[in-house]
Amino acid sequence: MSHYSPAYSITVRLRYFDVPGALGKITSAIGDAGGYIGAVDIVNSLDGTLVRDITVQATDVEHGERIVEKINTLDGVEVSNVSDRTFLMHLGGKIEVVSKVPVKTRDDLSMAYTPGVARVCKAIEADPDASFNLTIRRNTVAVVSDGSAVLGLGNIGPLAAMPVMEGKALLFKEFGGVDAFPICLQTQDVEEIIQTVKHLAPTFGGINLEDISSPRCVEIEERLQEEIDIPVFHDDQHGTAVVVLAALKNALKVVKKSMDEIEVVINGAGAAGVAIAKLLTSVGVANMVVCDSKGAISRGRTEYVNPLKVWLAEHTNPQNRAGSLSEVIRGADLFVGVSVAGALQTSDVEAMADDAIVFALANPDPEILPEHASANVKVMATGRSDYPNQINNVLCFPGLFRGLLDVRARNINEEIKIAAADAIASVISESDLHPDYIIPSVFDRRVSTAVAEQVSKVAVETGVARRGKPTPQA
Repeated sequence: MSHYSPAYSITVRLRYFDVPGALGKITSAIGDAGGYIGAVDIVNSLDGTLVRDITVQATDVEHGERIVEKINTLDGVEVSNVSDRTFLMHLGGKIEVVSKVPVKTRDDLSMAYTPGVARVCKAIEADPDASFNLTIRRNTVAVVSDGSAVLGLGNIGPLAAMPVMEGKALLFKEFGGVDAFPICLQTQDVEEIIQTVKHLAPTFGGINLEDISSPRCVEIEERLQEEIDIPVFHDDQHGTAVVVLAALKNALKVVKKSMDEIEVVINGAGAAGVAIAKLLTSVGVANMVVCDSKGAISRGRTEYVNPLKVWLAEHTNPQNRAGSLSEVIRGADLFVGVSVAGALQTSDVEAMADDAIVFALANPDPEILPEHASANVKVMATGRSDYPNQINNVLCFPGLFRGLLDVRARNINEEIKIAAADAIASVISESDLHPDYIIPSVFDRRVSTAVAEQVSKVAVETGVARRGKPTPQA
């Protein structure tokens, strides 16, 4: 099913004679072409003609082109310009560096730069931890990618990955007050990536790895967390896992089931699927089967095995079940999809337990659309904003890093991830829980604050913080 989206919105600038019915003729043509009209603005009026900008949402690029073609068939209407609003937003990039201090006098210059800056350099040389107070390191995260697994686009390389990393940096600032900078690397070699990030680490208070293909991303994160003294977080793995756990905690309250009793099927055995399996295991889920494209991952299976699937075989599927997704999902209470569109059929969902929970998170098209789920599904979530219960990593990473930076954390442990999930879930009171409202909106400003507070608290309690209490940023 196609959906209108601002991501495919265009602004069409038209010139036409200002006569009765002219605008109606234009809007009717747009409607006939299936366009969804937003703003209609007059640009100018001259010599009996009007110039208007009409903003139209389409379902994809080709649909937008068909809308413009339809307008071009109208007599007396001239299309003078068509702007793609998404591309306009990206012109020149989406972020910038802004000075925090004025430099307007000789005194300002002597303190911000030479000779005064030398005193600050010497202070950091004597006490390296002072770099967290006296430089941008205090509030800065690197968003690092090699462009090997970008959104649903695949291995598009570092240049093409940059718009996504810029967007991530923008979200860090908007939702967590964290200064983040995109760094796209011209290498996909594991050792080179690790060494590069290690060399960059003195500039930052944390590292967010992004869109690095599996299973390489797991080794890169684990090695870096061992070898540098600032937190390293691969959001595609753990951000997804944290938000899934938060949604599950509230969904279980809706269906009145418990974490230690539910039967879980995860479809997708990449980095995200493994991270979800590990986090659910740590909170008491005991009966869990993970499937890949060849079916259930079980002990003794020798096909299509890598280190991630070896871990899954050893730590999940206690009954050592074999078979396809359709076979192992029978009677399951929870389905989590981090795989591909259409992987789950209506008949599969019908075979699940009563009051089933389905998290179909493949993007842009989920494993099953909500309208195709059966009546026994009590709670449904996707990764999309146009359906209820959007499971989106932006609920996690801004507040997570805000809390880590505030206490100068050295790393991230399981307790911190669980605390972040608890904080996200707690934003919705039990009295407000509903099958269509188990997870807060990404625009709920309470979320990042709640996550930051809990993450800071648990970082201190588990001994990974350099400071005993948070130091909120201005």
